[in-house]
Amino acid sequence: MDLFVVPTIGFDLLYALVIVRLDRRDLIWINVTRNPNAEWIARQTTEAFPWNEAPGYMIRDRDRIYGTVVTRRLRAMGIRDKPIAPASPWQNGFVERLIGSIRRECLDHVIVLGEMHLRRVLKSYADYYNRFRTRRSLNKDAPVSRSIQRTGVIRSGAIVGGLHHHYGRV
Repeated sequence: MDLFVVPTIGFDLLYALVIVRLDRRDLIWINVTRNPNAEWIARQTTEAFPWNEAPGYMIRDRDRIYGTVVTRRLRAMGIRDKPIAPASPWQNGFVERLIGSIRRECLDHVIVLGEMHLRRVLKSYADYYNRFRTRRSLNKDAPVSRSIQRTGVIRSGAIVGGLHHHYGRV
């Protein structure tokens, strides 16, 4: 889990929270706020994981935003809190790489108008990231596995407002 900052066209700062699962590297949760606080992050954690599907542990940085409210919520959900060492972002490399991909593949090409616009763009990117973006570590498959299409005419579909395309057989 990690937060990153996104500026808007009006020079406001928005904060996006991402939660990624390590086994298939799928983006589980992404949401946006103007004012992040421990209560908001605790609520996002609860919404991301139903009580019966919570992971065994959560890797996060040592930002002050993760207060006692977040650690208590994680403990109540049965999640072991694993903060990384101070000034060591490489210890949370999967989420740092995901944030870099979001910036390079999406946000560097979009002018963010506001909170709702950023939320819509990031939800669209999350769908693309989980369903269509292939990974070499997953044998050139996406986190949400799909079957190979051997017959049919190849068609292109625009994703993330045309920034990316999905090619599939119809």
